[in-house]
Amino acid sequence: MNARTTLRLGCLAGISALVLTACSGGAAGGGDPSEPITIGISLPLTGDFSEPGKGVQRGYEAWADAVNSTGGLLGRQVELRILDDQSNADRVVADYESLIAQDQVDLVFGPFSTRLVVPSARVAKEYGMLFVEPAGAAAEVFEQGFDNLFYAAPAIADDHYNHLAEAIIAMPEGQRPQTAAYAAMDDPFAQGTAYGLKAKLEAVGIRTVVDEVYPPNTTDFSSIAAQIADSRADVVVGGTQYQDAVNLIVALQQLAYQPKLAAFTTAPTNPEFSAAIGSRTEGILSPTGYTTAAPFPSNVEFVQRYTAAHGTPPTEDEANAYTTGQVVAAAVQAVGCAEQGECQQRLVDWLRTNTVDTVVGPLNWDAQGRPQSAHLIQQYVDGQIRIVLPKDTAEAEFTYPKASW
Repeated sequence: MNARTTLRLGCLAGISALVLTACSGGAAGGGDPSEPITIGISLPLTGDFSEPGKGVQRGYEAWADAVNSTGGLLGRQVELRILDDQSNADRVVADYESLIAQDQVDLVFGPFSTRLVVPSARVAKEYGMLFVEPAGAAAEVFEQGFDNLFYAAPAIADDHYNHLAEAIIAMPEGQRPQTAAYAAMDDPFAQGTAYGLKAKLEAVGIRTVVDEVYPPNTTDFSSIAAQIADSRADVVVGGTQYQDAVNLIVALQQLAYQPKLAAFTTAPTNPEFSAAIGSRTEGILSPTGYTTAAPFPSNVEFVQRYTAAHGTPPTEDEANAYTTGQVVAAAVQAVGCAEQGECQQRLVDWLRTNTVDTVVGPLNWDAQGRPQSAHLIQQYVDGQIRIVLPKDTAEAEFTYPKASW
């Protein structure tokens, strides 16, 4: 049986938490105020993607908590109905079919992982539902013809490392790295981030000397690490989630491999990363679509509330989930409805032509649901992860070659 979490919560955070741009008007009300607006969600709370899946759950719950504390979404309560898809694509399909057709939820939010977003988005499209999602960034998500889908983050996977690629390409030819090694989880998002950078580096002559893809449940990285160490690649890039990145980095360090640049997707921004790696994080890079230091008004409030509730600040997973809530709420407030039927197309149409200010900044989308912004690049500097690229937002200077680990 799927685990279900039902949260009866109050209503929408005020305009300060949403900050809408180019907002069209909509009638208030939108249903019986005694009945909640129900939101159906399926998340990988167990299985391969459970670590980030739980982060997304916390972000959704934080958004709903903010909604509860300050008023109302069309004057009605919000109720999250969360099922555990166990990181399984078949189960996520069954979950969304059950939530939409049987439970008759008013709205849906997306799951974590491209592997789960694509099949669940297909279900949402079949039922004519708006589908805003926090973690399906791989190119294939936007190649399915989904006209109801919006990715609630600054950039798609292939573009996560754009600022890093630009910095490398701008180096004098004699200083630029010559070789690169890539190890990526067999996951469209993880591969998309690594191979997006790979394509840009190969285009300027940086030669690929290792290119390995491993299953999501891989725990022993000794063989892959040995290949990378033996190659003596100047650059190592991991298309990773969390535990796989930790295991790969530890294996590389045990072999005394010292790259000039080391970049890993997602994991270095996790607050548990430093404890897992120890004192050997210096110089490690990661793209991020979110920073707690961002001065956006709703982010300041989000960080304060989340930190007070959990004792630690939010990470990118929580922020992207919170953003999903903001995006959907913006459309609902503007259009003035939140239910199945023709209202869903009105919500989609509004998002196609408007910008929403969120905790990750202003977001707008192309016709395929791709956000039209870029990720920041963070690096461990003096034991702290800091924004280093692009230069106009940097908190510290980009270090190349990196310090020994």
